[in-house]
Amino acid sequence: MTWSPYYVGDGRPREVDLGDPPPWRSFPRRAHHEQFQPPPGLVEAVNAALTLCRPLLVTGAPGSGKSTVIEQVAAELRLGTVLRWHITSRSTLADALYRYDALGRIHAQRLQGAAGSDDIAPFLQMGPLGTALLPGKRPRALLVDEIDKSDLDLPSDLLYVLERGEFEVPELARYRDDVVDVREWQSERRHPVMKGRIRCDTFPFIVMTSNGERDFPAAFLRRCIRYSMPMPTLESLHRIVAAHLAVEEGQSGPVDALIEGFVARLAAGESLAVDQLLNAVHVLTGTQAPSGEAARSVTELILRELSGA
Repeated sequence: MTWSPYYVGDGRPREVDLGDPPPWRSFPRRAHHEQFQPPPGLVEAVNAALTLCRPLLVTGAPGSGKSTVIEQVAAELRLGTVLRWHITSRSTLADALYRYDALGRIHAQRLQGAAGSDDIAPFLQMGPLGTALLPGKRPRALLVDEIDKSDLDLPSDLLYVLERGEFEVPELARYRDDVVDVREWQSERRHPVMKGRIRCDTFPFIVMTSNGERDFPAAFLRRCIRYSMPMPTLESLHRIVAAHLAVEEGQSGPVDALIEGFVARLAAGESLAVDQLLNAVHVLTGTQAPSGEAARSVTELILRELSGA
C-alpha cells in the first residue's frame, strides 16, 4: 500500500494503517549503493581519483545522485562507514578536523577541584575530515556535501591539509602527555595521537559535491578530479526506476508517461530532481493509488518545480 486517504479532514480520531514507506524513506536510514546507476564516465572519474589520491568533485543538480556515489564505492571497496561533512556557510576547517570542548573541561576541573584529574581526552573528538586522515591500513571514505554552500575561503583553507595529508591539534601539542587517545567522529573508537600530530598513511577517498551555484579557485580545482552529472535520459531514468521500484507490467504505461513527461520538462529548462520522479512513481503505481483528477493533483504536487516558490 502506497497511497490511501489517511487524513480525511473531519477531526475524528481513528486507527489508520499507514502502510510501508518508500524504500528510500525507511528508518534507520540504509545505504542504497546497490540501486545506484553510475552515469557514463563516472566510473572512470572515480578510478582516476583513487589512482591519483585526489578528491573527486561531483557537480550536478539536487537529487541527481551525487552523494550516493561514495556509498557505492565504499561498499564495493570495503572502505567502512562513510564519514559525512555537510557544509553550510558557517562550516570551518577547524571543526572538520577536530572538536575541543574547552568550557566542558574547565567546568569539570572546577567540580573536581585541585585533586581531580586533568585528562583532556574526554573533551576532544576528531571531526569527519580529521577522522579520515587518521593512520590506517585502508583509506576511509569521506563525503564533503554541498561544498558550494561554504564560506568563500573554505576551499582554499582545505588545500594545505589535502596536499600534506596531516594537521596538528594545538591543544595536544602542548599537553603534558605525549600520547592521547582521541575519539573518532561519531564513534566510540579511539585512536592514539602522538604529540598532537595526525598524519595519514593512506589518503582517504574524498567525494565533494556541488550544485554548481558558485565557482572555485583554480588552485582548488586543479587538485581535484572533476565530474559533472549528465542530464537524465529516458534510458537512464528507466534503469533508475527499475533499480528502486518493482513496477508491475500493467503499470508500465503510466510509468513510461511519467518518465517521458519528466524528461520533457527537464529539456524545457525546469528544475526537477530524480527523487521527485521516484516519489511520483511510488505513489501512482501503488495498490491504492489515486486516479483521475486526484492522480493529476498528486502528480502536480510531487513534481513541482524546485526553482518555484
